[in-house]
Amino acid sequence: MQLDLEYGNGFLKANLPDNTDVFIPGETIPDPAFIPEDKLKEAYLQSLHNPIGMPPLSQLAHKGSKCVIVFPDRVKGGEQASSHRKMSIPLVLEELYAAGVQKKDVLLICSNGLHSKNTEKEIRGILGQALFDEFWYSGQIINHDSEDWDHLIDLGTTEAGDPVIMNKYVYEADVAVLIGHVQGNPYGGYSGGYKHCTTGITHWRSIASHHTPKVMHKQEFVPVSGSNAMRTKFDEIGMHMEKRMGKKFFCCDAVLDTKARQIAIYSGYAAQIEPQSWKIADKRTYVPFAQKKYDLMVFGMPQSFHYGDGMGTNPIMLMQALSAQVIRHKRVMSDRCVIICSSVCSGYFHDELWPYTRELYDAFGRDYMNTLPDLDRYGEYYATNAEYIRKYRFAGAFHPFHGFSMMSCGHLAESNTAAIYIVGARDTGIARGMGLKTRATFDEALADAQKKYLPQNPAILALPKTFTTGAVHLCLKNDPYGGTISKAL
Repeated sequence: MQLDLEYGNGFLKANLPDNTDVFIPGETIPDPAFIPEDKLKEAYLQSLHNPIGMPPLSQLAHKGSKCVIVFPDRVKGGEQASSHRKMSIPLVLEELYAAGVQKKDVLLICSNGLHSKNTEKEIRGILGQALFDEFWYSGQIINHDSEDWDHLIDLGTTEAGDPVIMNKYVYEADVAVLIGHVQGNPYGGYSGGYKHCTTGITHWRSIASHHTPKVMHKQEFVPVSGSNAMRTKFDEIGMHMEKRMGKKFFCCDAVLDTKARQIAIYSGYAAQIEPQSWKIADKRTYVPFAQKKYDLMVFGMPQSFHYGDGMGTNPIMLMQALSAQVIRHKRVMSDRCVIICSSVCSGYFHDELWPYTRELYDAFGRDYMNTLPDLDRYGEYYATNAEYIRKYRFAGAFHPFHGFSMMSCGHLAESNTAAIYIVGARDTGIARGMGLKTRATFDEALADAQKKYLPQNPAILALPKTFTTGAVHLCLKNDPYGGTISKAL
């Protein structure tokens, strides 16, 4: 069979055996039914008026209340007119206004965490023109700044000893609303819930307590689940915030399908809505598809996706993207699985977004650096680099510690595969510098893998659109979860 797989800003043809299994999220196996657009407002109001585990906003807020609404950055969720952010925030505002809250006492915060601060254009796309116009020009829409110590507060540590440093606007608010997306995530099972506040409105030292090898390289981390140390730390840090704030976050989380449409909406106390929302999300996310384990996974990587342009060419980010597929699909991979992936791998680092990764890549090539975790000892050195911090704060860059969370993840591709081939690399040395093999075509890569790694009749899985649609976590039909996947079970 012939497939068009993502490659740069276009596609590359792959000739694969006819018995190759193909999986496309939302197409091969349909998602659960989504809420029709004409029923969405009703569903939101039903959820907001009947929150789980806490009173509704009408009882939490009153005239004079200072309110913050925390919403995810461009990396999460869709931007269609009926998207979760565009639907939920105006209805939350209606509830607050009806309770007597004044517009001047509302602040909207983009929870970008260590991601690049969202631009004016990106904020407009996320929130829509009407909401943008209502709050932007009065200075009531801001990005979280992980290095703005005038607006951060140190809350000490959790019982496990993890530092908790959070956004001061959120800490001081009378009502703190979290708008979350319950989407399958290789880091801790799902976005939304306590993952939202723990990664979106904190300091890098808080994030360094879980986005590091000591957590991500535990055996429990692969395959993805909601029952590992990372998820435990998300919950502990989020609950510590609530304890120190003296209030619960009011969450409005939507379970989304492949096209970012709402399957279900849950509002209320994160500790109670997480397990309930995950029950629905598990049906879309953990897909019992495979009849067997696969010896070879084949997919394509575009240049721009998820974190931004250059994600598929920057070698540090490329390794994270490869590893995300391993974390998601390890349940259906054989012990000696091989990956073949197309990527232009052109040496485009996108220095504006990731100014530190070129230096990290160079450092990886010297001074006894054999695996990516060998670089981890430089995490604090880079995370406190004044120039990289200035670029994060004022020049649209990711925070320098973000690169170390990417490398902690990136190592998992190498440690869970027999070999990884990059097809079509324009700068082959970049790929080989990360320990990847290079071949000009899928045919050449497949022939070499068959000679060196694969059994005589390998089971092959092709994953078109794996980086351009809402991802799933593939499972075996006869052993769907390979163990507990979430606190919903």
